[in-house]
Amino acid sequence: MGTRKKVHAFVRVKPTDDFAHEMIRYGDDKRSIDIHLKKDIRRGVVNNQQTDWSFKLDGVLHDASQDLVYETVAKDVVSQALDGYNGTIMCYGQTGAGKTYTMMGATENYKHRGILPRALQQVFRMIEERPTHAITVRVSYLEIYNESLFDLLSTLPYVGPSVTPMTIVENPQGVFIKGLSVHLTSQEEDAFSLLFEGETNRIIASHTMNKNSSRSHCIFTIYLEAHSRTLSEEKYITSKINLVDLAGSERLGKSGAIIALGDQKRDHIPFRQCKLTHALKDSLGGNCNMVLVTNIYGEAAQLEETLSSLRFASRMKLVTTEPAINEKYDAERMVKNLEKELALLKQELAIHDSLTNRTFVTYDPMDEIQIAEINSQVRRYLEGTLDEIDIISLRQIKEVFNQFRVVLSQQEQEVESTLRRKYTLIDRNDFAAISAIQKAGLVDVDGHLVGEPEGQNFGLGVAPFSTKPGKKAKSKKTFKEPLSSLARKEGASSPVNGKDLDYVSTSKTQLVPSSKDGDVKDMLSRDRETSSIEPLPSDSPKEELRPIRPDTPPSKPVAFEEFKNEQGSEINRIFKENKSILNERRKRASETTQHINAIKREIDVTKEALNFQKSLREKQGKYENKGLMIIDEEEFLLILKLKDLKKQYRSEYQDLRDLRAEIQYCQHLVDQCRHRLLMEFDIWYNESFVIPEDMQMALKPGGSIRPGMVPVNRIVSLGEDDQDKFSQLQQRVLPEGPDSISFYNAKVKIEQKHNYLKTMMGLQQAHRK
Repeated sequence: MGTRKKVHAFVRVKPTDDFAHEMIRYGDDKRSIDIHLKKDIRRGVVNNQQTDWSFKLDGVLHDASQDLVYETVAKDVVSQALDGYNGTIMCYGQTGAGKTYTMMGATENYKHRGILPRALQQVFRMIEERPTHAITVRVSYLEIYNESLFDLLSTLPYVGPSVTPMTIVENPQGVFIKGLSVHLTSQEEDAFSLLFEGETNRIIASHTMNKNSSRSHCIFTIYLEAHSRTLSEEKYITSKINLVDLAGSERLGKSGAIIALGDQKRDHIPFRQCKLTHALKDSLGGNCNMVLVTNIYGEAAQLEETLSSLRFASRMKLVTTEPAINEKYDAERMVKNLEKELALLKQELAIHDSLTNRTFVTYDPMDEIQIAEINSQVRRYLEGTLDEIDIISLRQIKEVFNQFRVVLSQQEQEVESTLRRKYTLIDRNDFAAISAIQKAGLVDVDGHLVGEPEGQNFGLGVAPFSTKPGKKAKSKKTFKEPLSSLARKEGASSPVNGKDLDYVSTSKTQLVPSSKDGDVKDMLSRDRETSSIEPLPSDSPKEELRPIRPDTPPSKPVAFEEFKNEQGSEINRIFKENKSILNERRKRASETTQHINAIKREIDVTKEALNFQKSLREKQGKYENKGLMIIDEEEFLLILKLKDLKKQYRSEYQDLRDLRAEIQYCQHLVDQCRHRLLMEFDIWYNESFVIPEDMQMALKPGGSIRPGMVPVNRIVSLGEDDQDKFSQLQQRVLPEGPDSISFYNAKVKIEQKHNYLKTMMGLQQAHRK
């Protein structure tokens, strides 16, 4: 267990022009805050009304920047997480007091980002500083609204909504949310994209103090797993960082579990009283470094709720935790280390046996020849031709007993086979067979033989249950016929169903979900200048040359085939050529791999032959001439052959590495062509069959639709417009913050995606009207 420590509690005061200087005062140590209220005269001159409160905390953040807040509150927690300690940072306070701003910040401005984006940046910066460890990062985003659990990342196309509701599950490893998606992120930009994706799905509403106030609890969790790159190191560490943005304190209520944590006399903590405390059970008072940031107002009108929030922070300071490093063991590396240790022990035994003249003892598993020799010794011992079996090792003793069992089993089978050839064995429990034999007069009522008809001996014995009289076998056969005919009928119809299913699945793989189009547009617009694909014009040169639009849009599979043969023929040709090159490289790689494996097998055979020659030479004695070892011609030829084979192996392996690099590059080109083909098809299909013609005319420059009536100015230029905005943003902010590229890149991608979805939904609704 780790060292017990208190929860760190900080207070952040929201800046305001109407600050109550007479009622709220800060201590010189920047850790205390005093609250003073005037007596209520309506209660009389003499009353026991409390007017002064003093709260001692770990820090008071007044007029503090986002940088200072993060350095004070979160930096150490995140740093220790990479050393294996769990961490939780929680923002609590009245609605509109600045909880979400403290946790998330203003995503439109890089300088005003909050604790969560900065924590992601720090994690990836520290990973770069630890080249000796392979660290994986995973994230999840949970929302708790009205005691219901929601996955804020379920809108991603590869996740989808869960069929069963999410539940909180406890096991010996801790508490986890069943049904919550966890996403692997290898780059800082990917992590920001997931963060912004979840932020767009949060439940928010406006009130008098905040137009975009969160109405739910949100838990963004960063899961870390660090493995040493040293192969002998079998231990690895895991940790997680919970970044919690709570709903308003007046909505949260007073949690019984947290109050109980602050009461040292309580034995039972009601974590299951609400979903929030249940989900954070292993963080509240458990194996975790925990920090609470209490956000308060500095205005006199909100003083009552401010007092309530400060009392909550004081109680949380009484909570103790026991953070400890989360160490686990890699089973695969443990096996490899044990194998190395076993090999060393075998070497030690070999040295010991050579010193005691027991060089004939081996500790390797017995091969087939040795087992056959022991089997022969056991048979000769049972026949009496061998007086005793020499005992060499414990492994040999076990194999001798095993061969005794094998010989005994073989003898039993031989006896049973002999009896079956001579007698007809009937199962004692097969009463139908016994009754038939009695009716035939072969045995009496007691089961004794009556005679020997046709020269065959009949008797009673134990037979396998599968042995049945002839009549039963016949009925069993007739029973199988309808089943086989039914199977043939089903089999005859199955190819049709399989074909239909193949057609459906093929059609699905040809069409990508619209939620990915924003990312595809962004990627293509950024690579437009360097791409090897010639961009196709999305607008026809002459409107009057367009074919007449059908009343009912064709199905997308049919339209896609038409598009590939006409408007998209050039991209489709490039796609097929790249795919053909990719298949050819894969075929060459497969052939090279087979050749390498053949060379490896030949190397192994040559090594065995060379070892055999060396063993013969050692038995015959060593021949030296002027200090040089003399070997025969056959061993010399084997050495030369082994050298050539190794040279071939290295050459072929280098060719294989080059082929793999080419395959990876070709795969990238094929994916790029596929994305471009699908994107162009989507634009062509929408222009040709979905977007009304009058709206197409209006969407052109100088049209009748004013800005704001349609979500975008021109749907076909959506990706380019967003790319221009991003380029302008880069020129403006990068000189001031060179580390902000991932932040803004992820932000623009998410905006592109959601703008595109809104555009398509708006156009489809207009078309239905």
